[in-house]
Amino acid sequence: MPDVRAARRLVIKIGSALLVDRATGLRQGWLSALAMDVAEAKVRGADVVLVSSGSIALGRKVLGLPAGELTLEQSQAAAAVGQIRLARAYEEVLAPHGITTAQVLVTLEDTEDRRRYLNSRATMETLLGLGVVPIVNENDTVATDEIRFGDNDRLAAQIAVTVGADQLILLSDVDGFYSANPKEDASAVRFDVVEHITPEIEAMAGDPISGLSKGGMKTKLMAAKTAVAGGCAMAIMEGSVLRPLKALAEGAHRTWFVPGADPQLARKRWINAMKPKGEVVVDAGAVAALGAGKSLLPAGVRAVKGSFGRGEPVAILGPDGSVLGKGLIRYTAAEAKAIAGHKSGEIEGILGYAGRAALIHRDDMVV
Repeated sequence: MPDVRAARRLVIKIGSALLVDRATGLRQGWLSALAMDVAEAKVRGADVVLVSSGSIALGRKVLGLPAGELTLEQSQAAAAVGQIRLARAYEEVLAPHGITTAQVLVTLEDTEDRRRYLNSRATMETLLGLGVVPIVNENDTVATDEIRFGDNDRLAAQIAVTVGADQLILLSDVDGFYSANPKEDASAVRFDVVEHITPEIEAMAGDPISGLSKGGMKTKLMAAKTAVAGGCAMAIMEGSVLRPLKALAEGAHRTWFVPGADPQLARKRWINAMKPKGEVVVDAGAVAALGAGKSLLPAGVRAVKGSFGRGEPVAILGPDGSVLGKGLIRYTAAEAKAIAGHKSGEIEGILGYAGRAALIHRDDMVV
């Protein structure tokens, strides 16, 4: 059974109903208590990402929009107003703990387009490397129905896979996954752990319960399938209690969906299954560096073959032509050919812009 206290990289999804009260607005006390949980996780050495709903709920109250379904334009206007307040709220509760926050707004397009995905991943990795807690939300001010996730459960799962998280916690208005909707069926049974998401499990999912939250159990199961496929364990728990992560660690009701492999291993298997679009031939020094777990730098590349785009898989060959492994390259074929054999400090002079130091990062490589 996963233990949240052992998480190396943790993604926490916060639902609107937990964060915003229809009558009074932001639940400041609850948010401040959550900040204590985040700070405690950071002290343990974990990276933390928050995927937070609430911008539309906050904005509609400020704008005095009527109850009920909003038009797309009204939702986007409410999000524009609410996003500022949401980011400020997190900043204010985390700053006293010495934690810097960042706002990251994404759409479904950002994860489906390879270039956008790589840019998002690089940005998130940089933020986490600097000790920042990113506050992620769907960019409701620009997203239309065809480019929306539609709920932050699936967004949180995609973010968890993107950053290689080992745990994803969905703070919800239900305390786990049940065999039926517990508010409608008194005989419903909660699962402590789900090892395989079978058709029978999927058939048990119901519809949204909360008046503010868009995500029902069906979307949570979709999120779980994405998370575990990426090697990330996912928990569903009732999050209204103060210090929900502390409560989870102490045995609160929840359902864990467990993966078959850790995130890095799952990612390596995914890369290894790809068909290479090209080849890079490296020298003996690079062979030794790769064997020591280092990234591949342009200086160690003797030749580049094939036609490929940024982020596509290439084979890594040794000086004798033997295949050493595969990796996702951070430059196009033309760019890689131009900088091959050069030091990382020379990249900007050759390409005209400051590129990334590694041609293939060790996290994107199987050797």
